Amino acid sequence: MTAAPAVNVLTRRRLWALVLGVLLLAGGATAYTLRAAAGRGDTAATAADAGFTLDDGAPGALWFRDTATGRVARQEPAAPGGRTALGPRCDRFHAAGPTALCLQRRPGMPARSSVLVLDRRLREQRRMSLPGIPNRARVSASGQVLAWTTFATGDSYATSAFSTRTSILDLRTGYLIKSIEQIPLTLNGRRHHAPDVNFWGVSFAADDNRFYATVATQGRTYLVEGDLRNWSARALKENVECPSLSPDGTRLAYKKKVSADPRAPWRLYVLDLATLREHPTAETRSVDDQAAWTGPGTLAYGYDGAVWSVPADGTGAPRRVVARASSPVVPR
Repeated sequence: MTAAPAVNVLTRRRLWALVLGVLLLAGGATAYTLRAAAGRGDTAATAADAGFTLDDGAPGALWFRDTATGRVARQEPAAPGGRTALGPRCDRFHAAGPTALCLQRRPGMPARSSVLVLDRRLREQRRMSLPGIPNRARVSASGQVLAWTTFATGDSYATSAFSTRTSILDLRTGYLIKSIEQIPLTLNGRRHHAPDVNFWGVSFAADDNRFYATVATQGRTYLVEGDLRNWSARALKENVECPSLSPDGTRLAYKKKVSADPRAPWRLYVLDLATLREHPTAETRSVDDQAAWTGPGTLAYGYDGAVWSVPADGTGAPRRVVARASSPVVPR
C-alpha cells in the first residue's frame, strides 16, 4: 500500500523529464531553423534589404565576385578600383535580364554545390543541390534560360583526369535538364557515341534556343552548336573551349589550347561564326576562364586573382580592371 505513491512520484518525474526533453529539443530545432534561415538570408536577403539590385549603377557597370569576401560586388565605370560588395556569397556568378545565377560550394565530402536562382534584387527564388565543384555559370540574355557546369571529378581542364556535369534550366517552364550529355551529337558529319563525352561552358543565343558549348571526347575538344527545341548538337570546330557569344551573336570568344604545357596551355581567341576564321587577342597569358563580353568589342575575364579586360579584335593590350575579383559580367 505504501509503494503506490512512490511509483506515482517516479512516474510523474519521468513524465516531467520527458516533457522537458521534448521542449529542449523543440527549442533546439527552432534555434537551428532560425540559424538556417539566417544563413540563407545572408546569401540573398542582405542585398535586397540594402536595395542592391541588377538595375543599380551606371550603364556598363561591372558586376563580379569579390574574392576577398566571396560576395557579389559592383564597380562603376566612373570609379575604377572602387566597389560595392553587398551581394550574396557565390563561387561562380552570372546575370542577365531579370535573373542572376549563383553557384556555391558546400562543405564536406564528396563535393557538392548549391545552385541559387536570384531575381533582379538578388533575392533567392529557387535553390537546388547537385554533386561536384562549381565551375561555369551562364544566364541567357532574356534571363529565362540558365546553364551551369560542375566538376564531377577533378578540378582542372589542364589534365585529362576530369569529368563534368552541365545542366540547363528553363525558367519559363521550370524544366530542368540535369545533364546534357545525352543530347544527340553529330561529329564530323556522323552521329557520335562514346562513353567519355563531356560538355561544359554553355553560352546562349538571343532566341533562348540555340546555344554553344564545348564537348570533349577521345582526347579532343570541339565547339558545338546546340538546339534545345530539336534536342540536337553538332560540332563546328576543333580546339575550342568555354565559348562566349558576343552581344550581336556574330562572334565567339574562347580559350584555345596552344601548348602542351599543363601550366599554361591556353590563349584567348575570337572566332567569326560566319567564316569560322579566328584570331588571338592581345592577351598572351594562359587564361582559364569563360570570358564575358562587356561591350560590343571588349572582353573581361578572370586571371591570377583579378579581372582583366582586352579588346576583342586583337589590338591593344590587356589591362587589370579590378583586383581580388572573378566572374565578371555586365548585365543587360
